Amino acid sequence: MKLLLTLAFTLVLLSGNSQNQLQVTSPPEMVELVGSGFISTAMNERDFALSPDGKEIYFTISTPKSTFQTIVFCTKTKSGWSKPAIAPFAGKYSDLEPAFSADGNTLYFASNRPLSGHAIKDFDIWKVTRTNNKWSEPENLGTTINTASDEFYPSVAKNGNLYFTATYAGGPGREDIYMSRFHQNQYQKPIALDSGVNTKFYEFNAFVSPEEDYIIFTSYGRKDDTGGGDLYISLKDEHGNWKPAKHLSQINSKQLDYCPFVSADGKSLFFTSERHQLPTSFPTNTNYQTIFESKDKPINGTGNIYWVNFQTLLNSLK
Repeated sequence: MKLLLTLAFTLVLLSGNSQNQLQVTSPPEMVELVGSGFISTAMNERDFALSPDGKEIYFTISTPKSTFQTIVFCTKTKSGWSKPAIAPFAGKYSDLEPAFSADGNTLYFASNRPLSGHAIKDFDIWKVTRTNNKWSEPENLGTTINTASDEFYPSVAKNGNLYFTATYAGGPGREDIYMSRFHQNQYQKPIALDSGVNTKFYEFNAFVSPEEDYIIFTSYGRKDDTGGGDLYISLKDEHGNWKPAKHLSQINSKQLDYCPFVSADGKSLFFTSERHQLPTSFPTNTNYQTIFESKDKPINGTGNIYWVNFQTLLNSLK
């Protein structure tokens, strides 16, 4: 794929204390925080999505107990990145987990907004489409995809096939990843991915590559799980089946690691983690102010967004 901008698939990090002084760097070899104090803050952030042209960042922020989530965005300007603002279609109901189509003109997300009236319902997959640089009103994907149960974390392949998370009766596990083929401009009945991905445990929040040749997801309960849920990757074999997933031990922590996203050039892997740097003891007696201020810094146990060089990570798995 030819890139319109060399900026498109590199990470923007906050430089210094000014929010409009931003430095563009290439993906780090080791896991690093995204935009400390700018994108990753003391709040709970998750679900990073970079537009295919590299000009927009969408992610989710939530209240401390995740009673309410909303999608925010930043845009690239001549002077740097804009401050995060609530997306024009969001802010009233809980909206989260944004995912771009391959052309960047459709944004999929999960929401508990009502189909009609004012009653909040379960979470469904919705989308907005862009015309003349404006997003449409949200559109529910319909009953082929959405049920009386929750549907979460959409991810869309180049051909339109939709991957998402759901807990359905008769599914392989306690939470599973499903795929709906997009055929003749219609979604087909979703099917659970095979045992290379889904198990009897929890599998959720999957990112599928544009060509559907790999999928990254979180699983909880496997023997090699190191904490509250870890990231795994599965590749497709020559017959189109998902190979047994590999644990991404190089980047997982003892806390929850989830919400993967890979830039369209395949260079950068972004993900959300609840890892922290909170102390378990102090060399001398501490004071009230030190403890009080711990809540006001990133890496405090709420969700933050991280990134790493994806190609280096893939090479380490060979």
